[in-house]
This record gives sequence, structure tokens and C-alpha cells, in this order.
Amino acid sequence: MDCLTREQRRKNMQAIRSSGTKIEISLAKALWRKGYRYRKNCKNIPGKPDIVLRKYKIAVFCDSEFWHGKDFPSIVKRIGTNKEFWKSKIQRNMKRDLEVTRQLESAGWTVLRFWETEIKKELAECIFEIEKNIEEAKLRFKTKNIQI
Repeated sequence: MDCLTREQRRKNMQAIRSSGTKIEISLAKALWRKGYRYRKNCKNIPGKPDIVLRKYKIAVFCDSEFWHGKDFPSIVKRIGTNKEFWKSKIQRNMKRDLEVTRQLESAGWTVLRFWETEIKKELAECIFEIEKNIEEAKLRFKTKNIQI
């Protein structure tokens, strides 16, 4: 049983955004402070990544645990009402995430996915992971341009 009224739940669900979230903003600001320039929510790239470093072909997704199915069995247990709807919706999201990742990787992109709690609690590690992939992309670019 839901602890909120239908109107309260409706307002709660309306407030959930797909872009411009706190986790996305904190990661983007940290990258900007480090001197990296990026695009946000690129519509012309499959999956509309939250942050795109086009120069290095890196797509970064900031995924929330609920909507993207981290620890899916415990999420299903927490759902109080309309369980089948939410279960199938989250499963579709997880499937779409896999498809988008495969599509981008087959096009030569590096895909990084960070969970909400990772960004909140371990922002420096997330930035380090992005920087590591940027360095790898630079090396790939240099070796492609060197003709032996």
C-alpha cells in the first residue's frame, strides 16, 4: 500500500526529471572545473547521454538506482502499488540501457555509466575514471595517426 495519496504521488512523479538532475550537474561541474569541455544530453547520439566528450568519443550516463534497476530484486520488493507496471518499466529501461551501450560501443564510443550513489559519495573516483578513459582515447588517437 502506498503511504501517499494519489495526488501526492502524482506530484512526486511529475517532479522527477530526466535531465538536469543533481547528480548530472555535480559530475558536469566537476569535469568543467578540471578543464574538460562537454555537451549535455546530445539528442543526435543514441541514448541521449547525460555528458558527451565528443573529442574523445566518450558518452557518460548518470543512472539512478531505481529507474535503471540497480539491485533489481530489492527494488521489486519495495514497490507497493502497481507492481507489474513498474517491474516491466524498469526491466525495459535496463534492456534499453544495454542496447544503447552496445550500439555506442559498436560505433567506436566509450560508454561510462555511473550510479547515483557513486556520483554522490565517490565523485573524485568517477572523475578519475573519466580522465583515465580520456587518456586511453588520446593514446588510441595517436596510434591511429602514426603510420609505420
